[in-house]
Amino acid sequence: EDEPSDLPDWKVPLALSEPRHTEKILAQSISTQTWRMKERMKTVSVALVMCLNIGVDPPDVVKTQPCARLECWIDPLQSPPQKALEAIGAALQKQYERWQSRARYKLSLDPTVEEVKKLCTSLRRNSKEDRVLFHYNGHGVPKPTGNGEIWVFNRSYTQYIPLSMYDLQQWMGAPSIYVYDCSAAGLILESFNKFAVQHEREFEISLGSVKGQSPPGYRHCIQLAACRQNQVLPMNPDLPADLFTTCLTTPVQMALRWFVLQNSSRLVQEITLEQLDRVPGQLHDRRTMLGELNWIFTAITDTIAWNVLPRALFQKLFRQDLLVASLFRNFLLAERIMRVYNCQPVSQPALPPTFRHPMWAAWDLALDQCLAQLAQVQAGHPFRHSPFFAEQLTAFQVWLSIGSERLSPPEQLPIVLQVLLSQIHRLRALDLLGRFLDLGPWAVNLALSVGIFPYILKLLQSCARELRPLLVFIWAKILAVDMSCQVDLVRDNGHRYFLSVLSDPYMPAEHRTMAAFVMSCIVCGHPSGQEAALKGNVIALCTEQLQDGHARLRQWLAVCLGRTWHGYSAARWCGIRDSAHEKLYSLLADPVPEVRAAAVFALGTILNCPAKRTDHADTIDHGIGMNLASTMAGDGSPLVRKELVVSLQWLLFVFENQFIAVAYQYFEEESTKAEVAQPAPKHFLNPPDLTLSPMKRVASRERLNRLLPIPTNILSGTVVEGFPEPAPVVAPASPAQPERMRRVSSSTSISSLGGPLGVGTSFGGSALGLGCIYNQVWRTLVSLGSDPHPQVASMAKTLVQAFKAKALSSFDSKKSRRNSFSHSEPSSPSGKVSYLTEDSPPNHHINMVRPPLPPAMRGQQYQHAAHFIRTRKIFDRGPDVPASVAEDDTDDQQSVKAAPPLVHTGFVDWCSSYFTRPLLKNPGEQDTESSSYQQREWRYLRNRKARIRARNERRKIEEGARLEEQQFCSSSTTPPMCLVFHPYEAELCIADRDSYSLWDEHGTLQSTHSNDNLPQTRITALHYLNAHDMPLLLTGSDDGAVRVWRNYSSSSRDLVTAFQALGDTASTTKGAGMVLDWDQESTTLIASGDVRVIRIWDTEQERKILDMPTGTDSPITSLSTDHEGSLLVAGCGDGTVRVYDRRLPPSDCRIMTLRGHSSWVVNVHLEVRDRRIISGSVSGDVRFWELGQTTSHRTVKTGTDVTAMAVHPAFDIFACGSANQQISVFNDEGQSIGHIKHHDWFIGQRVGSVACLAFHPLKMCLASGSTDTIVSVYSTDKRH
Repeated sequence: EDEPSDLPDWKVPLALSEPRHTEKILAQSISTQTWRMKERMKTVSVALVMCLNIGVDPPDVVKTQPCARLECWIDPLQSPPQKALEAIGAALQKQYERWQSRARYKLSLDPTVEEVKKLCTSLRRNSKEDRVLFHYNGHGVPKPTGNGEIWVFNRSYTQYIPLSMYDLQQWMGAPSIYVYDCSAAGLILESFNKFAVQHEREFEISLGSVKGQSPPGYRHCIQLAACRQNQVLPMNPDLPADLFTTCLTTPVQMALRWFVLQNSSRLVQEITLEQLDRVPGQLHDRRTMLGELNWIFTAITDTIAWNVLPRALFQKLFRQDLLVASLFRNFLLAERIMRVYNCQPVSQPALPPTFRHPMWAAWDLALDQCLAQLAQVQAGHPFRHSPFFAEQLTAFQVWLSIGSERLSPPEQLPIVLQVLLSQIHRLRALDLLGRFLDLGPWAVNLALSVGIFPYILKLLQSCARELRPLLVFIWAKILAVDMSCQVDLVRDNGHRYFLSVLSDPYMPAEHRTMAAFVMSCIVCGHPSGQEAALKGNVIALCTEQLQDGHARLRQWLAVCLGRTWHGYSAARWCGIRDSAHEKLYSLLADPVPEVRAAAVFALGTILNCPAKRTDHADTIDHGIGMNLASTMAGDGSPLVRKELVVSLQWLLFVFENQFIAVAYQYFEEESTKAEVAQPAPKHFLNPPDLTLSPMKRVASRERLNRLLPIPTNILSGTVVEGFPEPAPVVAPASPAQPERMRRVSSSTSISSLGGPLGVGTSFGGSALGLGCIYNQVWRTLVSLGSDPHPQVASMAKTLVQAFKAKALSSFDSKKSRRNSFSHSEPSSPSGKVSYLTEDSPPNHHINMVRPPLPPAMRGQQYQHAAHFIRTRKIFDRGPDVPASVAEDDTDDQQSVKAAPPLVHTGFVDWCSSYFTRPLLKNPGEQDTESSSYQQREWRYLRNRKARIRARNERRKIEEGARLEEQQFCSSSTTPPMCLVFHPYEAELCIADRDSYSLWDEHGTLQSTHSNDNLPQTRITALHYLNAHDMPLLLTGSDDGAVRVWRNYSSSSRDLVTAFQALGDTASTTKGAGMVLDWDQESTTLIASGDVRVIRIWDTEQERKILDMPTGTDSPITSLSTDHEGSLLVAGCGDGTVRVYDRRLPPSDCRIMTLRGHSSWVVNVHLEVRDRRIISGSVSGDVRFWELGQTTSHRTVKTGTDVTAMAVHPAFDIFACGSANQQISVFNDEGQSIGHIKHHDWFIGQRVGSVACLAFHPLKMCLASGSTDTIVSVYSTDKRH
């Protein structure tokens, strides 16, 4: 028995299961975190206030003997007091300068109140809106008071003078940061907060009525205090007296000292405090021992803070201000050390406890490993770098192996940021970072919140080729989540990096795709980005690679082009000079629907670009519009057709007057047809009558000539040789059409007219050209208004209705004013207004006529975008413009802006969401533990069991069982048109004219659903797609429309796709309608019917891949394919059976015509297993043909007036139903194994005229639908 992974169903392809079929084509909803600082702040001024009074102890402190004496690592008793004071002050300034060298430092040593006031007010005045730091050392004065006072001196140093924090707040202003290094420092912090509230209340009382004034922000000031209000600073003689300041300003030196004092070293015991003073290296040189320790310390404290603090607080304290970030990182060390000595530093804003965080263990290990080699390094041996970062990267890698959004974020993420600074670890760090970002938008938001952005931005300056794939991937991930980074990239010239990747022929297509995506983000709605990209030659880089074999690269190159020239005239003309639009035409036939949609988008943005209207601009727009209308209206993908509607709307806006005229004439003709009530043939795809016929009514033509400044013969039906007629939209010629335009289907033929539809040729000279363009585009939109996909139809109707309303309102307004004018003579060269002649119908008069323009102005005839203000009354002046306007409008940038869209899609934004998904997983890799995999495996096991049971069914026929036992008999509301069994589930689907219903094996109706058909059409085909997996239901109606439903039995079903499989069939109840056959192995759909072609659709490409001429004027009544090779058999209404080979050219693909039937062929079936064809006709003769033979070797007579026939796909039996109210079942030897005349459950009631029959694919079951609305199922088994 096969293993579950070896089941054959795993190899069967799934149709219509791409993301475009399973997802809503909308922009992905991504919650972007506010990782950017709303305002960057700098601490530009620092006040260092030292109240030491060296040699005199404050009265409220009893010091131990010996006690801590060092201030800024200086012993004040080793030199005269004044010199010691100055040395300590200078040392403190140097210690602060390590963290912020550009700040303005002011020392105030043993000051008075006036000196402090002068210092603070001066710094605040010079600092303006920036932050000021106030550092207070009160080791030589009493503790702060409960009233909120700190102490300074009088001028003679004979008294301690109190200084209120209330006053200090006013002098310092905000924003400020305060550092209090004294005993009971927590009292200052509490008093500060009380005074801050008091200031706000006083402000509200004094200035509350003044609008625009904001209260002082003292409450938002930052404070760092050495201890709580009831604590005294440690006096351990091994520690500095200013332990808090030392931790804040010299953290590595203090950490080393404390580590040795703790005597916790396991690796080495013989380290003295004197040796610590000689640790080699510089703090800011990571290659040295001291520099590496500082680097590790920064990474660890950053990591602790990021893992413990709320994101907003982390951003404020650790990313907004460099000096504040350094002080708070070092504050974490102060908390860890000083708690050991019964001192708990406090801060405002308060931080949660961090002294027990597990990352401190990593810090202790790093110190231990460093000190273990200290003696050797001091002796001259080389320094061995710490394994800390490599180990942390490994820990991050382990997290990634199981990481998901449900788990806690990886605590090593800030360390990865630090490692990006190191060339040794950079490559691995970027690789791991990329893998992390690949987990989803939440991971990108985490990385941005930790501060990764400036590092990644700076790395774009690197020339290392090995970093290119990693950086492009990372930037694609970032921009897919937060496109605002485009501004930073352009500002720092980062776009050049991605242009170089895009132009690198040795770079894999996947990475060039990401570069193209990044460039498309850089130019999206960002004029500076568009300008920078244009200067970087992005258009040429993209157009050169449009034929690349990688589909997603082609897609994003097209999107990048479209976004580059969207609303940017300079890029538009650059693209036109490079023939970019012509190169994009080739993508309109791309096998990938997303690429075709991207090409339509890019061409549409050319139309949407505000450009100065010239003959050349008009010619380009006409060519693009005609190409789009002629080649894409019949595309099989609704994704493409929706983009087509969006693109064509820009053409309507640019040539608004012309399209309003066409709209008016079109609806005028429709109303005239309704009045005359002339019957007209219905054309699928073109309701109600979209044949491109000449406009026969002279009055209409004259009126249109008065509307448009075009010569009389524009819409006259005269033929301009070589002008293309769009294939998918135009219906076949009818007797009402005396002459048709020659069809030119290829883009090369269109180009041959002189560029795209005559580039370089003024359409003013080709009357028919312009008329055809406006008519063709308009009729394409009207046609799309009847599209089987509701979204496409709705969008097209929106445009059609909008322009219909404009046309009608324009003429209504003219009609209302017409009575105020008298009729005049025809127009003269003077340019005066002329009026309609009396031979025109009075209800549709147009009162204003323009004289012909001189040749020099003819190029400006259709310059709507430049010369027609959108708010003006339509047809008020026409294209004539005052000379002043014409003279002023000399610059492209002064041209009219593009109109807001009436319809739009989320296609491009949806495409961008691809880069938010995991991309690094192997596409063929499946998660065998996932529920979806296990459900699929269960279905495939079920299918195998069903196929095994089917072998047992064959024995029933061999044992003489008869297939005439009725399993159920039910009545539906309308006669069934077709029915189909699900092969693996107990489900029968029955279709009537415009709906389908689902029945279970007991004859119980489960649900009924509308197929959303057009009026007067009926369902003629029904198939299950992906029946082995999650099935889809395909319906085909006789107007040529195909619809595919997912969750088809649910009230919340989804329309997967809908398209016009046959665009030029004629709807008739007497014909075959549309006949379909589905091939799951190749995911192709074969369609034919009342047409002269057999059309093959590839559902993977969602486009027509082959049209095979039937070679007969009669309809195709039945289709059967071998599902493995290339043979196709068609039954015809003239009684012939025709065999086709899809591998051959269309002109030679019909390889055999079998002539044996004398009447309409009801059904044909191709059996590859037995190399034979089975066919049956209305006359009742069922013929068996050997493949390759032109005569049948067996004929079975089943009766007459056969209306339905079915051949079992697995067993050698067939059934025929007739208008004579009976069903006959035969084996392939012609022996009857079932004969049904009456319904078992309706005593004496005969079977109605049989409308349709269907066998179960794996069971001995036959379903029958009759014209009396009865549906029955028969089997060989007795009913239970």
